[in-house]
Amino acid sequence: MTTPLLPPSLRLELLGDIAVLRLARAEKRNALDDATVLGLETFFGAPPQGIKAVVLDAVGDHFSAGLDLSELTERDAFEGMEHSMMWHRAFERLERGRVPVVAVLKGAVVGGGLELAAAAHIRVAEPSAFYALPEGQRGLFVGGGGSVRVPRLIGAHRMADMMLTGRVLDADEGHAAGLSHYRVENGLEHALELAGKIAANSPMTNFAVLQALPRIAEANPAEGYLMEALMAAVAGGSSEAKERMQAFLEKRAGKVGR
Repeated sequence: MTTPLLPPSLRLELLGDIAVLRLARAEKRNALDDATVLGLETFFGAPPQGIKAVVLDAVGDHFSAGLDLSELTERDAFEGMEHSMMWHRAFERLERGRVPVVAVLKGAVVGGGLELAAAAHIRVAEPSAFYALPEGQRGLFVGGGGSVRVPRLIGAHRMADMMLTGRVLDADEGHAAGLSHYRVENGLEHALELAGKIAANSPMTNFAVLQALPRIAEANPAEGYLMEALMAAVAGGSSEAKERMQAFLEKRAGKVGR
């Protein structure tokens, strides 16, 4: 299995068909510098062959405190736009890539860290997690896709509150607002369990959820229904789907229950 070349700020662990990718700048609360963001782009642009799910974790007590402000240099407007678009490109590789991503949120999930978390497909939060968008207090504006992704999770009005007032949401408040899917004691353990379930899905179904579902949700209803019908036909026509349905009908597969 080939693995992509990554910067020291990213650590990769392979557990069968699950990859655990960790932000590894604990001394800086895993603040995101350019090398780390470009490393994320590299990894999610070409994840190791055979990997069916990724757990995005972090070394230390914090997921990510956001943009590494020590790298904030004097840029003109065009250079600033290019820098923002580099973050967009990297996080797009994660969000619209070929493998589902489960993020483990703990400690600071702040600024660019929240923007990164919002690009993941599933978010698991530990009790220590807290969320903030301090750009407003620093004379800045989000630049890593946050103004697109975060309002889809919590609404533009809640994001405006966080940016205008500097409000910090704790793990429970963030979960209630919609920033996490799960609020658990041991985030990594739960994320690995979820990743195992995801990896066991049909690859066609996971592809449809990652690639078709977001586009259907953004389309007008007429186009959405057509895309759904096409995707349902493709998925249902696969040999794997037929085998799984046959197993269910022959009572070799479990029924849904609590």
